[in-house]
Amino acid sequence: MILADSFVKSSKARESEFTTNKGDRPLIVQFAAKNPSDFANAAEMVRSYTDGVDLNCGCPQKWAMNEGYGASLLKKPHLIRDIILQVKNRIPGPFTVSVKLRIMENLRSTVELCRTLESAGVSFLTVHARTPVQKHQPINEEALCEIKRSIGVPMIANGDVKSLVGAEELHQKTGCDGVMAARGILANPAFFAGHPVTPLCCVQDWVTISTATGTPFQCFHHHLVFMLEKILPKPKRLIFNVLKKREHVLSFLEEYGITCNKEVNTKSAFSAVDCDYGTNTLDEGTYFKEKIDNLRTPIESEDYLEDSCDLYST
Repeated sequence: MILADSFVKSSKARESEFTTNKGDRPLIVQFAAKNPSDFANAAEMVRSYTDGVDLNCGCPQKWAMNEGYGASLLKKPHLIRDIILQVKNRIPGPFTVSVKLRIMENLRSTVELCRTLESAGVSFLTVHARTPVQKHQPINEEALCEIKRSIGVPMIANGDVKSLVGAEELHQKTGCDGVMAARGILANPAFFAGHPVTPLCCVQDWVTISTATGTPFQCFHHHLVFMLEKILPKPKRLIFNVLKKREHVLSFLEEYGITCNKEVNTKSAFSAVDCDYGTNTLDEGTYFKEKIDNLRTPIESEDYLEDSCDLYST
């Protein structure tokens, strides 16, 4: 989640918050915004390097709520609608504009919001099936079912997706068109390939890529802490998690057969694109456009309560 106003105003924010490379596709950039102009301006700046933008209406953190970002926007459906409309008016064609949101206490209000965004031309919706005040409670699968059968645009389900089996079960239960994973994919970047825990080859890949790209230590170590959580025994984990230098991390990993091969020529493959934010050559973005057109479904009834209840399954 990148703050749109800072991204537009500050070159330092752009340099620290957004990097990409030629192989980094398909790609959607998520912004936090509280007015249409900031979001639309940020979208225009990244459109040459992405397939679409996403508006965060789900972040429940206190600072975001107090500043008018994230889940605080759920109380302002017409503002979200205006934000979507402005980007759609400025950037036509296959470039996607999506929204990630949380459900509200009143399910009918949530469905009405989703329908409002659909009428504004939103490309797809990602729904985290908890309210802004809920943290670790089970997700509301019934809410996902109601939302899915009430809208025609694709719906991505989010919340507690930590394994391939869990993703498949959520898809079967709710009819969602896709699943989004957050904590689960941090802990095991290979779980969509069916691995129950992060395979060591995945850890090796991260060490190789981060070395080739000069990834800052905090990011390099942070991801390894997540990836090794279920691999390392607790005493080892306590040691690894407080390491402060790259050389200490690499020395620790040698015990597990992970090496830092500086001779591997991966730099060209992962070299960052030099983003010229003043150039607005529209990217085709055909990947998401084709997927969304295939997933769009008609609504049989205006009364969503009477309706009976896929990117993921393709």
